[in-house]
Amino acid sequence: MGDIKGFKKYERILPPKREVEDRLNDWKEIYLDSDAPEIDQQSARCMDCGIPFCHSACPLGNVIPKFNDAVYQNDWKLAYEVLASTNNFPEFTGRICPAPCEGSCVLGINNDPVTIEYIEKMIIEKAYEEGWVTPDYPKKRSGKNIAIVGSGPAGLAAADQLNKLGHEVTVYERKDRVGGLLRYGIPDFKLEKWVIDRRLEIMEASGVNFVTNAYVGVNVEADDLLKDNDAVLLAGGSTIARDLNIPGREAKGIHLAMNYLEENNRKVSGDEIDDPISVKGKNVLVIGGGDTGSDCIGTSNRLGAASVQQIEIMPMPPQFRTEDNPWPQWPFILRTSSSHEEGSERSWNVLTKEFLVNEDGWLEGIKLVTVEWQYNEVKGRSEFVELKGTERVLECDLAFLAIGFVHPEHGKMLEDLGVKVNDRGNVSDLNYQTSNPKVFAAGDMRRGQSLVVWAISEGREAAVALDEYLDQSKPIKVKIQTKKRNLLEV
Repeated sequence: MGDIKGFKKYERILPPKREVEDRLNDWKEIYLDSDAPEIDQQSARCMDCGIPFCHSACPLGNVIPKFNDAVYQNDWKLAYEVLASTNNFPEFTGRICPAPCEGSCVLGINNDPVTIEYIEKMIIEKAYEEGWVTPDYPKKRSGKNIAIVGSGPAGLAAADQLNKLGHEVTVYERKDRVGGLLRYGIPDFKLEKWVIDRRLEIMEASGVNFVTNAYVGVNVEADDLLKDNDAVLLAGGSTIARDLNIPGREAKGIHLAMNYLEENNRKVSGDEIDDPISVKGKNVLVIGGGDTGSDCIGTSNRLGAASVQQIEIMPMPPQFRTEDNPWPQWPFILRTSSSHEEGSERSWNVLTKEFLVNEDGWLEGIKLVTVEWQYNEVKGRSEFVELKGTERVLECDLAFLAIGFVHPEHGKMLEDLGVKVNDRGNVSDLNYQTSNPKVFAAGDMRRGQSLVVWAISEGREAAVALDEYLDQSKPIKVKIQTKKRNLLEV
């Protein structure tokens, strides 16, 4: 490394944030850019560790020490080339990835880990600024046509890779804009949508085709995709949300978190929303302690909620690693997001028993009880028991269910394609190839709800498997559209 004592000389410094009072008044990203000297110091903290465990923790296998060293040496172009060799979209992961690489950083054994995620973001932003991110139109086409269903990070990564290999790729998106979870699941204060649009322009100029308002199995026949393409890749995600089927669930004012987030992302993008969910002046309860719940908190605070509380059935995580969670495992510790900093109350070991409904059919409160987790030796897992005397009622006007997703959407598309699902409800596969040899799957649709970085990795790996399959098949000659289409306009 350029500075072998850098990890001793410099402390970990996170990117500066805008003041809470400022960022609650808009939907801009909360982080400010650091000066170059500070980034140099942060990259200098990367140790000459010998065995970079950050590699194994990163689903993409990013060559982290090499791009860190390049940044320290002020060779930003090399840093970009190294990063882009394993990661199609560093501008996404550099903003919204929980950075499992940092959890396995060798420096993190007894010190604060390197700020890998932010260095990654600075590399890609420098690359855009210098004009190094340019369209990569294949010099030669293979004559093979591929349909990708779903334009989230898995679908986009696969499309990018397959297009570079010379295949004609068309991405079908059922919504009106491309991006999937990136577009409608993540608030702008974490990922502004111009970041997505900037990358899509590059991909379109590189030859990737996008078709919006294309709901396969509804207004696009799955049989047509099979007939007109040499292969089909399913990357639609795990979209069926886990619900909470307890008494009172029918009350008005109870919403699935992703519906709320999508609605607001649309409003921020300028769309008109009929009968929007209003949290202004209301007491909001978020059920679920993950990132989606955190996004609901940040969104509600920006929209003027009177109060926001978040409850989680699991125990409160520890402040530091426990003995059964050693390095280099992902540290299961208490994390406070930017949304939590902006104002909310959090409670753990809380079970929701019943939604209370007023005479007009609206939610007016929730019956809760405290639980305790105990290990069941017979079953080999921990289970919760309700603690007597802890039942209580929490008054609230709105509740958002942010308790995860169960599996991808089942129905006509999978039936028509002849694709089977496993006992978890995900698309069943063998090395990304489904029960229909011509159909592949990637991302949350295949592995279940996961991280954006895993989705990108899945898309890349599925592209490899699909390309190997195409080497054994003959092309189907059809006319390919070379620009973005919207089926509602065709």
